[in-house]
Amino acid sequence: MAPNVATGEALAERLSAAGVRPSPNRVLVLEELAREANDATAQEIHRRLAKRDRSVGLATVYRALSAMSEAGVVDELPHGSNETCYRLCGTGHHHHLVCESCHRVIELPGCPARGWIERGAAEAGFVVTGHRLEARGLCADCRS
Repeated sequence: MAPNVATGEALAERLSAAGVRPSPNRVLVLEELAREANDATAQEIHRRLAKRDRSVGLATVYRALSAMSEAGVVDELPHGSNETCYRLCGTGHHHHLVCESCHRVIELPGCPARGWIERGAAEAGFVVTGHRLEARGLCADCRS
């Protein structure tokens, strides 16, 4: 997937629609994340903003990403390291394939697992309020 080419205005609207105040710093952080085709850590986003002479503190980047993640604007992708990665994904329910080597992320639209999850939950007397699926492995480029 190519990096998202959404404008600052479109990203601000996306934040507003999710109930997140589109402060200038949040929009800058989201714009930087939108330039990434796969995912990025808060520290990577902070470094990239600094290289572009954007003065946004690291704590502000973390807070912005946290607020956007809680509102469902960005996805959090843990990769087994101590650092969480973030990705601006398409809208709608989806799952991820994540390369353990290069961190390439592929979105899988839809949810073939929904029925299986709901059946298992019903058998256990459990009410599902949401789910995330992330499959890890190696992409074709890293396997070659």
